[in-house]
Amino acid sequence: MSVKAEYIWIDGTEPTAQLRSKTRILDSAEKAKLENLPIWGFDGSSTNQAEGTSSDCQLKPVFVCPDPVRGGTSVLVLCEVLNVDGTPHSTNTRALLSPIDEKFAAQESWFGIEQEYTLFKDGRPLGFPEGGFPGPQGPYYCGIGAEKAFGRPIVEEHLDACLAAGLQISGINAEVMPGQWEFQIGPAGPLEVSDHIWIARYLMALIAEKHGVVFSIDSKPMKGDWNGAGAHTNFSTKAMREGYDPIITACEALGEKFLEHVKAYGAGIEDRLTGAHETAPWSEFSYGVSNRAASIRLPWQVEIERKGYLEDRRPNANMDPYLVTRMITDTCCTALEKAGQV
Repeated sequence: MSVKAEYIWIDGTEPTAQLRSKTRILDSAEKAKLENLPIWGFDGSSTNQAEGTSSDCQLKPVFVCPDPVRGGTSVLVLCEVLNVDGTPHSTNTRALLSPIDEKFAAQESWFGIEQEYTLFKDGRPLGFPEGGFPGPQGPYYCGIGAEKAFGRPIVEEHLDACLAAGLQISGINAEVMPGQWEFQIGPAGPLEVSDHIWIARYLMALIAEKHGVVFSIDSKPMKGDWNGAGAHTNFSTKAMREGYDPIITACEALGEKFLEHVKAYGAGIEDRLTGAHETAPWSEFSYGVSNRAASIRLPWQVEIERKGYLEDRRPNANMDPYLVTRMITDTCCTALEKAGQV
């Protein structure tokens, strides 16, 4: 029985990496298991990952799941990019996350990532009339009705696809700007949540393509008085889920390295983190309970129950989840270890 295996990888486009994919036909379902999937090559000179005079790169399968779009025995294969000598390519940020994940595995880091995105057609977000603007923001967030929610059939199809693929998707909602939506992945560990975010992005891009719509994770899709698009990142360790002091330790640690983090949280972050539209200024750090104008928000129930998680509201929609989860895990778990709060 032939199996269609879609090899998916992250390219070297700057400032925001793009997904690429190509299909390989395998002659049995057994060969579609992760441990049996072959390494494959591609032309890195066409993906901003090599020079034409030495263009070969390798695709190493690291995650496989059912392909809900093709169906049947088809699979999606997420790959790391390697050089021809088998070493991680410079664009392979997953390879940098793996040792940090292993180093702090005993702390049991969990992430929940809220991926905002915008659906475009004919160069404008769904819900934006040709040559004009919709009514001001207010009724669109979690809105119901044809005059408030734009693109729901695509969003629902994507939700079903993620569930069929076995991804750790935990919800969806319409966002503040017309044509803007969000899906949530998690809770899951650093590697798992990041792998699932990339596959969920792939599925949305593919489903939107079928509908003649563009899936965008631009951090400021519309200039002016419109919300940007973020990827709010919820984080906890075992100690944080059991006590309040470790949460404060993690917040303080993030504050000590706030500029280092912000610089790695996605392209165009200065355009989104302005201090308006439910953001804190990119150049300042703050944390607070129920405060969506803070860098880090502590949900109200966390303060009441004296345990739980924090929400880093700074990452952009276009962030690299491997990079963001690595930095948060390293910064917070190092501080908790130093404080003896593990």
